[in-house]
Amino acid sequence: MIDVILNLSELQYLWRYGIRSVLSMTIVAIAISAALFGVLMNFGGIPIFTNTSLTTAMIIPVIVGSMFGPVPAFISCCVGNIIADLIGGWGFWFDWSVGNGVLGFIIGMLPLYGAKINEGIFKPIHAVIYGIVCVIGNLLAFGVVTPLLTLAFYGGELTITFAQAWAASIGNIAILLIIGIPILFALAKRNARNANLKMEEEKE
Repeated sequence: MIDVILNLSELQYLWRYGIRSVLSMTIVAIAISAALFGVLMNFGGIPIFTNTSLTTAMIIPVIVGSMFGPVPAFISCCVGNIIADLIGGWGFWFDWSVGNGVLGFIIGMLPLYGAKINEGIFKPIHAVIYGIVCVIGNLLAFGVVTPLLTLAFYGGELTITFAQAWAASIGNIAILLIIGIPILFALAKRNARNANLKMEEEKE
C-alpha cells in the first residue's frame, strides 16, 4: 500500500513538474508554429503555379517534427494551412490542410530511423533517409491524400488538383532538402553540445 502511494506521489510530481510542463510547452509550440506556417504560406514564398508557391513554410514541420514529434507537426501544418486560407481569403480547402498535416506527420517521424535530434543525433545516413522520406511523404500527401479528399469534399475535377500537387511537391521537396537538412544538422549539433555541457556539470 505504501509503495502504491509512493508511486502515485511520483506520478503526481512528474505531472506537476515534468509532463505538464512538456505538454504546455508543446501546446505553445504548436500554436506559434501554426501561426507562422499560415503567415509564411502567404508571405514567405514565390508563386510557381496556380495557388501554389515555393514556400518557406515547409521549414515549420522540420523544426516542430524534430523537436516535438509527428503529431504536433501534423497539427501545426493542418491548422497552419487553415490559417493561411483565412489570411489569403481563398476559402477553406480542407483537402490541402489535411494533406499538409499528413506531410508534417511523415516529416516528424525522424526518431523512427534513428534521427534523434533532441539527443544530438543526426548523421549523414539519417539525412539520406530523411530525403527519401520527404519525397515519399509529398507523393503520399499530395498525390494520394489530397486528391481523394478533393473528391470527397468538393467532388471537383482533379486535373488542376494533380497539377498543383506536382508543383507543390517539387517546391516542398526543394525546401525540405536544401534548407531542412542544414537545420536538422544545426539543431542536432546544438543539442549535442548542450548534452555534453550538462554531463560535464554533473561530473563536477
